[in-house]
Parts: sequence; structure tokens; C-alpha cells
Amino acid sequence: MAEIAELDRIDKALLRALSTNARASGAALAAEVGVAESTISLRLRRLQTQGHIRGFRVDIDPLAFGASLQALIAVRLVKHDRSEIDAFRQVAPHLPGVLGLFHMAGAEDYLLHVIARDARELREFVLTHLTGHPAVAHTETNLIFEHVDGDGWYELVG
Repeated sequence: MAEIAELDRIDKALLRALSTNARASGAALAAEVGVAESTISLRLRRLQTQGHIRGFRVDIDPLAFGASLQALIAVRLVKHDRSEIDAFRQVAPHLPGVLGLFHMAGAEDYLLHVIARDARELREFVLTHLTGHPAVAHTETNLIFEHVDGDGWYELVG
């Protein structure tokens, strides 16, 4: 995890540019940020080493693979002891169709972002992998009609 550090104007501009296009070339980033391309390379390496940039990911359209259904599934565990939490945490991210796992505070313990080809496949996922898991007490499935990425973190990199 990155330590909270003072990022200067160039670091912030670079992070904003990468958030728009993580595949931008060094030359394109240098032109947008207003510094030399060699400076971009050094800054990128430092931001990665310090943990400010955790990685670069591809945003794949689930429809390209026939997955027309997305859901958020809230999971409540039977017990809240460390072994149950760790056991579920180790398994859940690797279940078929799981795009993300969030450990939550509140009434539910976890929230899973899942894709499926259809309602039958989603039902089978819940029955086979969640309700059948010994640590799971309750699930609640919410279908996602649309997902839109937000800009909420922009004010942090000002």
C-alpha cells in the first residue's frame, strides 16, 4: 500500500493523464504534462515503486464473451472469526465469474461483483459456490443494469 505522500503538480497531471489513457506513449504523456519524455519514464517508475500506481489493467467488455449479466452479491458469513473470514477471502476471488471482492463493514461481510452468461448461470453460481460454502450464512443478489465509472478520486490528485 502506498504511503500518503505529497505529489507535485507533475505527478498529479501524469496520474490524471494515465487515468484517461493508461496506454498513452511516453511522448504523448510528456506532451500532455509538459515535461521531457525522460522525466515521464522516471516519474512513472517512481510512482510504481512507491505504490501510487498499483498496475495497469484492461477493461474487457463482458459481452465480448457472452456474459450479458452482471450482479453484486452481498454475502453474510456464519461467524466473524478470523479463520472464517480468511477462508472465504482465499476462495472467493478465484470463483468463476468473480470480477471483484469487497470486504465490507455493516450488515454484510462481503460484496462480490460477478458476471454470468444468463440468469441460469448466475443462479448456479450462487447455489454452487456461495450457499454451499460452509462459511456463508446468507446471500442477496442485485442485478446491475448499468455500470459507469466515476471521477470521484480526481479531487485527490487535483
